[in-house]
Amino acid sequence: MCGICGKIDPHGPSEEEIQRMAAVLSHRGPDDEGIFVRQNVGFGHRRLSVIAIEDGHQPMSNEDGNLWITFNGEIYNFREIREDLKRDHAFKTKSDTEVILHLYAEKREKCVQDLRGMFAFAIYDFREKKLFLARDHLGQKPVYYFQDGDTFAFASEIKSLLALNPKLRVLDGKALYEYLTLRIITPPRSMFRNIRKLPPGHFLTYQNGKITIKRYWRLKYEPKLSGDFRETLTELEKQLQSAVQYHLVSDVPIGAFLSGGMDSSLVVAIMSKLIQQPIKTFSGDLPYKNYSEIPYAIMVSNKYKTENHRLSIHPSLLRLLPDLVWHLDEPSDPLSVCMYYISELTRKHVKVVLGGDGGDELFGGYDRYYGNVFANYYGRLPDLLRQHVLGRILNLIPEGFWYRSLSHKLRWLHQMSFFHGGERYAKSLSYFYFSDVYRGRLLTQSFKKSIGLFDPEESIKSYFESDNAKELIDKMLYADTMIRMPDHPIMILDRMTMAHGLEARSPFLDHKLVEFCAAIPPRFKVRGNRRRYIQTELAKKYLPVELIKRKKQGFSSPLTYLLADEFRSLYKIFLNGSHLVRDGFFNSSAIETLLEEHLNRKLDHGNRLWLLCNAEVWYRICIENESRDKIRNLLSTGTPLSI
Repeated sequence: MCGICGKIDPHGPSEEEIQRMAAVLSHRGPDDEGIFVRQNVGFGHRRLSVIAIEDGHQPMSNEDGNLWITFNGEIYNFREIREDLKRDHAFKTKSDTEVILHLYAEKREKCVQDLRGMFAFAIYDFREKKLFLARDHLGQKPVYYFQDGDTFAFASEIKSLLALNPKLRVLDGKALYEYLTLRIITPPRSMFRNIRKLPPGHFLTYQNGKITIKRYWRLKYEPKLSGDFRETLTELEKQLQSAVQYHLVSDVPIGAFLSGGMDSSLVVAIMSKLIQQPIKTFSGDLPYKNYSEIPYAIMVSNKYKTENHRLSIHPSLLRLLPDLVWHLDEPSDPLSVCMYYISELTRKHVKVVLGGDGGDELFGGYDRYYGNVFANYYGRLPDLLRQHVLGRILNLIPEGFWYRSLSHKLRWLHQMSFFHGGERYAKSLSYFYFSDVYRGRLLTQSFKKSIGLFDPEESIKSYFESDNAKELIDKMLYADTMIRMPDHPIMILDRMTMAHGLEARSPFLDHKLVEFCAAIPPRFKVRGNRRRYIQTELAKKYLPVELIKRKKQGFSSPLTYLLADEFRSLYKIFLNGSHLVRDGFFNSSAIETLLEEHLNRKLDHGNRLWLLCNAEVWYRICIENESRDKIRNLLSTGTPLSI
């Protein structure tokens, strides 16, 4: 796992420029640094040594020096590919990096079709004077780029591009609009107007000043597997075992996150069957009432005799928020707080850790999947009955101050019933953020005019309506897998682990396993309000029954309660004197209303206020270039608002 960067410039990039770009990526690769500059090309690399520790220095060239690569990620099947290539190529290292180089020499753009792993890499071909830039199937590794005339640059993180060209600090209004709506920024947009994000499963070529982007992988949910449930369950177990086995490729010790949830626990269980020595596992505990997952993590640790390291997390956004925003480059959510702390602990013991990310999107793990099915049934009732009878009855029920209360869920179901298809699914995601009504109040007329007719929900709709999936559950899973997952949980996982020089691997994101799971009939995944049906049946073979029966909760679920006072301080510090209001993006009256209703416990606007606070801090650090120290000083002088 590494940080990569580069610049193509007909006037010749300087070593100082590439060095500057690489320096801000040092957290991604603390073990080694490499700079390569020749003619119009400059590559930079920061290395975290995991495979071929002694001879994997980058940037790296092929035999004749006409191909050069800078690579971030791991190729899990590199030894198999190497055996096929050895007939025609002389290898000078034992690294997966060199395998990519020789594979590209053989197959050019088609090389990505043979790779099983997570990757973002750039190869420059001096014979053809062409740059090839590729990103893995599911977007586990990031890569950003920009073009300015005849200059092209790329990097693992946006801050590297800003170090090259500070003039790139210009907000993309459409990205902000999308973030407020869905809590994600989808490719090719980033939060910066002139910085683009290469989508998952795509590659880019840059030649003669022209950018060409092509998709090389498309996930398909048809045809379905023909076997019965038991046959499918048996094959799922084999596929998951294979994925975990591939993810164990390493020349350094490997650990595992163990949250106490089903996904990470299954990974640990299967790892323990494949590794002889005790596995180091890492569990985070947010001590609040009955939210602790530690008892379940301990059950799994005891069952498989892991060396479990536990961290009692006492989070502080007032202390950590500037660092989170700096590492993320984009505003996100409090999940990053928990991941930051547990990654910090893990890196003290191992360089590589396996986790359970992706299970929800493979097996239907979110309430909204069956919720949308119910909305589909409810929507078959006549519109007049729902609008004028059931709607009025619903209005008599107190809302309750919690966005996941029963009254909130009923209102969600009612509103969703008036939409259809991809629009309904997009609305079901934006409902708890800035839906149409809330955006209408928040955004100034000048900001609305600047973004024109841009639809912030279009990315969700387009994937949902794709012919790759036919059934409702599949359509939702496809949209989440290709849009929400790469730009929310996976993005957070990459940035928070890499903040500590820790490599995170997710077997559930193995594209071969994902392809298999896409072919599983939806009825094996979601049955009524039972989520993850087939995964749960598999888990019964490996995990304690208490864990399987427990109610699902996210790692960061207690944060709303643990950080209640800090959230109030954030609202006071950043929203009462918002720079986004000052600069004409938001209406102050709308923010004041949100604050008043939330602090008086009239309505739960916690998600919306967090989005605003996070966007504000991001704006000051990433656009206005305020230092983290200045933000920290501002935070340290804040006092909680009284209720």
